[in-house]
Amino acid sequence: MSQLLVILGATGQQGGSLANFVLSDPALSVRYKVRGITRDPTQPAADALRMRGAEIVQGDLDKPGSLTAALAGAHAVFITTRTIYNDETKEREVRQGKAAADAAVAAGASYLIYSTEVHCEVVSRGRYRVPAYDSRGEVEAYIRTLPVQSAFYAPGAFMQNLAGMSAPRLVSAEQAEVYAIANIVSGDSVFPWIDVAADTGKFVGTILADPKRFAGKTLYAASGLHSYNEVVAKLSAQTGKTVKYVVVPEEVFQEYLPSPAREPVVNMFRFVAEYGYYGPETERLVRETRALVPYPLTTLDEFIAAHIKLE
Repeated sequence: MSQLLVILGATGQQGGSLANFVLSDPALSVRYKVRGITRDPTQPAADALRMRGAEIVQGDLDKPGSLTAALAGAHAVFITTRTIYNDETKEREVRQGKAAADAAVAAGASYLIYSTEVHCEVVSRGRYRVPAYDSRGEVEAYIRTLPVQSAFYAPGAFMQNLAGMSAPRLVSAEQAEVYAIANIVSGDSVFPWIDVAADTGKFVGTILADPKRFAGKTLYAASGLHSYNEVVAKLSAQTGKTVKYVVVPEEVFQEYLPSPAREPVVNMFRFVAEYGYYGPETERLVRETRALVPYPLTTLDEFIAAHIKLE
């Protein structure tokens, strides 16, 4: 008999990737029934999952009572929270993550998979506070105390950001063929990169295929490690345009960000530059995780070719 997999945030990038992967995979689609939880079950992304055979149920992480019915009968639960930068970023995500985990345990779930990140404040011994990451680290620590098996998925830098907030920008109207990506870190600083929409399901699907093997473990999810110097070289090669990497002062970089995100995002990049994305063992953790995943992962070159066009 199939077991019930409940996916919180099923219409988001991570949850949607997992739902579609499980529904498509010959083995996992037999092993698991998929129930997607979303705040708005009328949206097109929810309809698309229904068409593929998923059950869609309304639920809101800010209304824990709504999760009781949504999680009924769950065997495995995937939990992720959405970052909104404001004065309550950390408090809200900790509250939501703990509420989801508690509701899953109360519903009798046997296995939790949580989308986590490195606890920057702990690793840096208080030097860098990154609310969107520290909240996840705190919730992970809480989940590890619960009477249920659990595993953790820690996505790297989203390739999607290269088509969004970190997209190459024209240098000037007079240089129509020259683009730049600006940041505060050295061009040699290395980041693990993931196509989060295409590949989240592959990493979490690896856990779901053998839950006992991965109980208590974290998958450090990326298809490759690349510096910004390598990123702009790939962008130039794929688009036929000249793309440069430019290091700018923090006060200049902050002007590109919404006010509530300025300090947290700067601290995140400071942390990565000094400690590594997942801490000092980043390269080993990514390499070892990649060896565990039996599915082809989207390379940075493939993502750029498919998603980034510079006119």
